[in-house]
Amino acid sequence: MVSLPTWFRYIAHKLEYSVTLSWKHYKIGQITEREVGDTIWRNVFQGKLTYLHWNRGEEMAPTIAAQGGTLLVRKLPYVDPTNVFVGDIVVMKDPEKPDDYLVRRLAAIEGYEMVSKDEKDEPFVLQKDECWVLSDNESLKPKQEAKDSRTFGPLHLGDIVGRVIYSLRTAVDHGPVQNSRFGMYKDSPVLAVELDVDEMAKNHKA
Repeated sequence: MVSLPTWFRYIAHKLEYSVTLSWKHYKIGQITEREVGDTIWRNVFQGKLTYLHWNRGEEMAPTIAAQGGTLLVRKLPYVDPTNVFVGDIVVMKDPEKPDDYLVRRLAAIEGYEMVSKDEKDEPFVLQKDECWVLSDNESLKPKQEAKDSRTFGPLHLGDIVGRVIYSLRTAVDHGPVQNSRFGMYKDSPVLAVELDVDEMAKNHKA
């Protein structure tokens, strides 16, 4: 049973998302000024703030099962340091294969000084709208197997499309993922309203 305050927070998030998405579509010419209002309300009443994403690979083990996991991802129509936080697990465009997506943990954002364990690497500061992502699996060789920012360097925050909020390994092994405290607080009403474990299990590929 979802409480009334949680519903109010959820509706506020949904309205913010709908306004942002509609304005974004208007700015790039996908909808006209007259269609903005209709699009906002259609998203509020019919749209969802989450989608399911299938992920396989050892990079995020044990947080996400190496053999594959169905993830509930919160959509992010725009990304900046006010809505993604260090510690969040995010879905992002693969910088080496733009049609594919990676799941990694956000380790640093703009303004952070990056200092390598390798003395040959010079320290540097992440510039505006840059971020650094890492794999969770510490047993992988950083630059050979992990396929994260240690391999391809800083990424643009705009490459992030969503934050992972729930992971299903099997029908009996599932739960919320450990994101930043701020991320988990922001996502709690979305998780309360939109989580459907039966639907996730039905779409699970393992």
